[in-house]
Amino acid sequence: MQSVEDLDVFKLSHELTLKIYKLVNKFPTDERFGLVVQMQRSAYSIPMNLMEGSHRLSKKEYRQFVGIARGSAGEMKYQLLLAKDLGYMTGREYSEVRQDYERVSQMLTKLAESLAK
Repeated sequence: MQSVEDLDVFKLSHELTLKIYKLVNKFPTDERFGLVVQMQRSAYSIPMNLMEGSHRLSKKEYRQFVGIARGSAGEMKYQLLLAKDLGYMTGREYSEVRQDYERVSQMLTKLAESLAK
């Protein structure tokens, strides 16, 4: 089995985590302990859960962590919508990042399916 760090879904989710950290730097300072920290947590939760799950002793446990990562991708989709509607990001920024998180969700679904076999 290949290293989790070699998986495209891990690489993309890590790249998106870095992108989210840069994006939220532009948010109002009064969101520092609100939406900013929530978006950061959702972003890094995805690759973090992939890494942790890959170090578990069974495919069943790994699959459970992939499911948690997928849940975090879902959280991020709503947080992006909220940030856009609050005027913290442009429609273009929203569309690009939202599309990337949709791709991550699809990739996580495929990974979970492969671990169920």
